[in-house]
Amino acid sequence: MGKIEWAMWANEQALAAGLILLVGGIVGVSGQFRGWEFAAYAIAAGAFVCLLEYPRSKRAKGTSVERRGQYCFTVCVKAFGPLTRNYYVRAFLHAAICVPGGFMLATVLGCVCLGIASLIYFGAAIRGEHWEPILPRTEIRKPGGVAGMGEKPPQNPPPRPPADVRRKNVNDLEGAAYDNPFSTTADE
Repeated sequence: MGKIEWAMWANEQALAAGLILLVGGIVGVSGQFRGWEFAAYAIAAGAFVCLLEYPRSKRAKGTSVERRGQYCFTVCVKAFGPLTRNYYVRAFLHAAICVPGGFMLATVLGCVCLGIASLIYFGAAIRGEHWEPILPRTEIRKPGGVAGMGEKPPQNPPPRPPADVRRKNVNDLEGAAYDNPFSTTADE
């Protein structure tokens, strides 16, 4: 059985929590609920959490799929060094950020979600995980054929006959066991 990377789950949870906190804050401020100051704080906290959590971390094994446009956020998160790479710091930061959101009904859901993300980050930190940036690839792919094997793509359309039935020479139509009724060249 493979090892679960808890930080990936925490990242998705925290990003969703930041969005929920942001929307709850907007609802609280626009509705001018009692204690709307907490809602204004939730807008700022939600925006901060979304900016911090938007760039995904590089996976330990396998392929890492980055989010669209995450490179500029990756550079910002990477610039803060151990404050943003260490999951213990993120766990305690998210736990501290979510506390004021619990004082207003419009922001409670975002607060609870961010608290759960904090617990997941704490579990990831205990297991020794840390944030690694996904950097753009510098290797250039060599042009190959099918599946990069250097083969030519098939010349006749599907369904293709078995290899022993296929025609060996296009010029020798009498010796060919299979006659393709469709033209496969682009000379028309």
